[in-house]
Amino acid sequence: MVSTYIDYNLITRDMRASLNRVSIQPRVAREAEYYKTNIGKVTSVDEFLDDYRLYSYAMKAHGLEDMTYAVAFMRKVLESDLKDDNSFANRLTDERYRNFAEAFSFGSSTAVAQTDAQTDALIGLYSETIANQSNVLNAETSYYNAVIDTVTDVDQFLGNERLRTYAMKAFGFDPKYTSYTHLRQILTSDVSDPNSYVNKLGSNAALNFAKAFNFQTDGTLPASTLPQDAAQKSAINESYILNASDRVTSAEALLNKSYYESKIGSITTVAALKADTRLFNYVVTAFGLPPSTLTTTVENILTSDLDDPNSYANTMGGEYNKAYKAMAAAFNFQTDGTLASGDSAQTAAQIATTSDGYMIHYNDKDDAADEALISRFKMLINTLTSVDNLLNDTSMMTLTLRAFGLEEEGDSVRKLRKVLTSDLSDPDSYANSLKDERYVTLAKAFNFEPDGSLGAPKLAQSEAEILNTSKAYVIEKSRFGTDEDKAKAQEEAKYYSAEMQKIETLDDLLGNRRLVDFVLVAAGIDPETIETSYLREMFVSDLDDPESFINTVDDTRYREIVASFNFDGEGKLARGAAGQIQTRRGIIATMDLYLNQTLEENAGEDNAGVRLALYFKRMATDVNTVYDLLADSALMQVVRTAFSIPQEMASSDIDVQAEYIKRVMNIEDLHDPEKLDKLLQRFTALYDVENNTDVSPAATILSGGGGFGISADTLMQLTQLRLGG
Repeated sequence: MVSTYIDYNLITRDMRASLNRVSIQPRVAREAEYYKTNIGKVTSVDEFLDDYRLYSYAMKAHGLEDMTYAVAFMRKVLESDLKDDNSFANRLTDERYRNFAEAFSFGSSTAVAQTDAQTDALIGLYSETIANQSNVLNAETSYYNAVIDTVTDVDQFLGNERLRTYAMKAFGFDPKYTSYTHLRQILTSDVSDPNSYVNKLGSNAALNFAKAFNFQTDGTLPASTLPQDAAQKSAINESYILNASDRVTSAEALLNKSYYESKIGSITTVAALKADTRLFNYVVTAFGLPPSTLTTTVENILTSDLDDPNSYANTMGGEYNKAYKAMAAAFNFQTDGTLASGDSAQTAAQIATTSDGYMIHYNDKDDAADEALISRFKMLINTLTSVDNLLNDTSMMTLTLRAFGLEEEGDSVRKLRKVLTSDLSDPDSYANSLKDERYVTLAKAFNFEPDGSLGAPKLAQSEAEILNTSKAYVIEKSRFGTDEDKAKAQEEAKYYSAEMQKIETLDDLLGNRRLVDFVLVAAGIDPETIETSYLREMFVSDLDDPESFINTVDDTRYREIVASFNFDGEGKLARGAAGQIQTRRGIIATMDLYLNQTLEENAGEDNAGVRLALYFKRMATDVNTVYDLLADSALMQVVRTAFSIPQEMASSDIDVQAEYIKRVMNIEDLHDPEKLDKLLQRFTALYDVENNTDVSPAATILSGGGGFGISADTLMQLTQLRLGG
């Protein structure tokens, strides 16, 4: 009989070759092919449990073969929500059950309209668009002012879409529904002729539009005359800023501030202030009063005597009472609404107070509306069941279209539906065919299938894989660390979870070494020993080709790392199918585990010691405490043999056993490949001695009851020498 030591070394010297030999065994190959072919067709726990070949294959892979009969029990395991610490699988002390549940996706659905990251990105884009509106208006104004002076006739002006749109928005014309011919007839009308086109329209807006330019009736300009003089240009600039946006922008606020400060000095009565709507709204906004505030309310405030405790400003307003008093104090009107001789409506200091208040509060109304819009979107996004739910909700579409700058395109629901259900991986898909990046990013912001149903998020890692990787990282970093180490690991996991949802290509991932290191640590690999270029070779390998680089490396952890990501052959994202119950990583991990289990079983038929050593090697990375060893009789048999622990010790108090093991070995050594290998070499050598298996007479005598004894290290060395080690 070949010794345990030799047998073990023959197998582990080239673990990949050993596993390949197992994989080509007819029965193993047949079961593997069946599993790989059929697991993707399963959509429910019932289907999985009803297919005995699939179910028993997975159970054996995870070392749960003896529990295959317990179908009801395993159903509860598979239906556990692993994000819930109190779920059934998480409450079981045996980690194999949690690992089994983790290999599948029965506990939760991956189909969702948006992930949290997609929602946050959309809302962030909306907020950025809103914040940038003033810059956009100012940029359009700068363009208009620079180009309008180069125009020589009406057709050149109207032919420039950017100039034309600017002018139309300034005067309240809708660019989508105003024809070129209509505008040309207005601009070439003789405003002094009552029978001209513009005068017959009877529209003040159209008349003002015509007066804003200097085109003649034939569309040309008078000699040495620009399309607009300085006053006309200034007026259209102001009109554009005031009318182009449906909200008060900072640019508009500055115009209102300038208007107020130039006009307030001429106001001598409260009535005059009320009569100027722009001034009135400015004052109401400046003191934080609601836009619905009545003119009579403002009049009562401004004519209040603050020295009279019973005056309107002192007694009214409720929650706005403080604002009432501040407004009254900011003006100098008498109780009859007039000014005393020599007084002005406001002093310079009072004007400054009012304007400061306005610049603080001018966007309160819009901010409140935005907050309500965003809040409603967040509340409803997770209730959507199809693309039509989104398209039929006006407020959600308002936010969505504005975020991507599409609110003024006037797109039909049919067009937007085709965009949102486009397959972006297909260059000929509808969204891609529009050649407008806004529509591509719109489609990318949601996860709808071609039929409009919810699909799986297009993520570099599925949410389940992100969770698995994060948990593995926290375990690795806090295994032998402090509470502070665990807290830092959890913070890093939050970073990983957030950033992974932004990764769109393999280059994005490999370009962020912090993410790369996280993935390696989670897999139990020291990041300092791995170059990014080496990892890239793994990712570009074909997992299905047994001759590819990744499949010729002994360490199967790289296969699981690569399989946990959704990159295609070009390093781009590929959306997984919704409802998929096992990810590519889960399938590969299950098949690799099955091969390992079979290899160990086959080895055990000839030598139980080899099976124990192989099992210990595979399970060592999951051992975090001495109690993990004590809970597994197979692991403890290896430890007892390697350190010559008397069998009688097994009947001692569990804590006594734990303390003894701590004295003879360091648990951390099990996570060091070299030290683990030495331990197993020691075990395999001593296993033969302890079990009197192919051991030389000298070793038998030295290990016998002659009273002299011999150390375990010496026995191992003798065995190695005898075997030519």
